[in-house]
Amino acid sequence: MSNARADRAAPTRTAVQKAALAVGVVFLAVGVAGFIPGVTTNYDTLSLASHHSEALLLGLFQVSILHNIVHLLFGVAGLVAARTFGGARGYLVIGGAVYLVLFLYGLIVGQDSAANFVPVNPADDILHLFLGTGMIGLGIALSRRPAAADRASQGV
Repeated sequence: MSNARADRAAPTRTAVQKAALAVGVVFLAVGVAGFIPGVTTNYDTLSLASHHSEALLLGLFQVSILHNIVHLLFGVAGLVAARTFGGARGYLVIGGAVYLVLFLYGLIVGQDSAANFVPVNPADDILHLFLGTGMIGLGIALSRRPAAADRASQGV
């Protein structure tokens, strides 16, 4: 007996779609981890949105409830964007640009400033720099010249 679902060919994802999916999954995992005591040290100081939050993801990256929710939303956006070539490329390139802006924000805004509501610390700043450049690099490099299978899935 044939299963209709098995008979249909699985959709082929392009390399940029796979990258966006992977980045989205990582952001979801990071967002969840930010709410797990032990994975997040000083969990009892986790605040909604303030530089007063002393909660540290992996004992290194300053987080708040808002920060964790942003990671979760960014992860969901990656999963949704990965459904199409253009969405995946846009997610990586625009999302990367957002992380570069966050890097600059972290450099400009004082760590103890009320404007540091996300909050970010120097470890976050460095991570945002690498995330931004990495995501933009993936978005551009993986969508420049699609392989033959990628072109076929795009209808090119």
